[in-house]
Amino acid sequence: MTTQELLRRAKGAKGAMALADSAAKNRALAAMADALLDNAKVILTANGLDLIEAKGTVSTVMLDRLALNEERVFSMAQGVREVAALPDPVGLVLRREERPNGLVIEKTAVPMGVVAIIYESRPNVTSDAAALALKAGSACVLRCGKEAHRSAAAIVDALRQGLAAAGLPQDALGLVEDTSRQSAGELMTASGLVDLLIPRGGAGLIRACVDNATVPVIETGTGICHVYVDRDADLDMALSIMENAKCSRPSVCNAAEVCLVHRDIAEAFLPRLRQLLVGERAAQGLPPVELRLDERAAAVIPGTPAGENDFDTEFLDYILAVKVVDGVDEAAAHIAAHSTGHSEAVVTANGDTARRFTTLVDSAAVYWNASTRFTDGGVFGLGCEMGISTQRLHARGPMGLAELCAYKYIVRGTGQTR
Repeated sequence: MTTQELLRRAKGAKGAMALADSAAKNRALAAMADALLDNAKVILTANGLDLIEAKGTVSTVMLDRLALNEERVFSMAQGVREVAALPDPVGLVLRREERPNGLVIEKTAVPMGVVAIIYESRPNVTSDAAALALKAGSACVLRCGKEAHRSAAAIVDALRQGLAAAGLPQDALGLVEDTSRQSAGELMTASGLVDLLIPRGGAGLIRACVDNATVPVIETGTGICHVYVDRDADLDMALSIMENAKCSRPSVCNAAEVCLVHRDIAEAFLPRLRQLLVGERAAQGLPPVELRLDERAAAVIPGTPAGENDFDTEFLDYILAVKVVDGVDEAAAHIAAHSTGHSEAVVTANGDTARRFTTLVDSAAVYWNASTRFTDGGVFGLGCEMGISTQRLHARGPMGLAELCAYKYIVRGTGQTR
């Protein structure tokens, strides 16, 4: 099926999705979750073929993003069930006003229509995106990277079985068969067919969508995330947060890529940071973190001299850029110059410093004494997320059901004229 035909079918199905009530959508989601588990072997077989083909062409951490196992398939199904359990945003009255002339004006949440998602090598995005879009009353068209296409196709086949079992149109969910750049371009320029485009992936993909799309786009973020360790930080806490933010899963967008350290504690903190992230990890047979150091950090510990682009790179790997700063204002200025606006953290016991940091730093999520790894729709209580928006209009931060709705004004009268 061509991309255009897929989009036309999705447009044809969006009316049925908009009319579906909460009970119908929840039945469909429950059936979709069941179908994922019933088709787990098929999905894992397809994923195995994707992994075989990807080996040697992508990094180890990117292979981890691509890989599925029984536990991850179960988690995907659980994520769909969690979306079903969330309140339905469609039809929610956001504001109600009764005018002196008797008109009742209700600002009401409505489905987007046809939501297209372009993403890369994470198969679980397939079920997350589909569940959220369908619960929000929209049709959903997915376009994944070639590395994950077999996996995504098997997942979509299972999800469509669930839709059919619940009596909703299968055409409300589709996967673009063409993984070339041409199909991505078709989605970006499908005016009249795509009501919202959401790119999830690297900086190149997101920039291509923002620069070339003629349909509405929500810019989801690459994650050049920072942790600033202040002079008043509890160093044990800072080490724990830094290890989690960098090492728990370095291939995801909320992993820390930069550590900023106050000059007054650099000599105490940096050797302990190096021992934790390099020495202890190597001793345990874990990948050590490569520290890329600015001149002031390099004067304290050994490491790789930071290159020109190291503070502007989303490494998605066991690499951490490190810079010594004079204080919170310099840390905030560095973040303003280099961050992608995703997630930043300050570690400090000083409330005034924390408030200054959280005020000056203009990112979608700003943490005080916590890891950046918490920026996630599920953790924020939104269910599985569509992505992390780093823009300011319409949606910002983890995008859940509410962010996948538009609104319109429904006005009730009794014959009023103007």
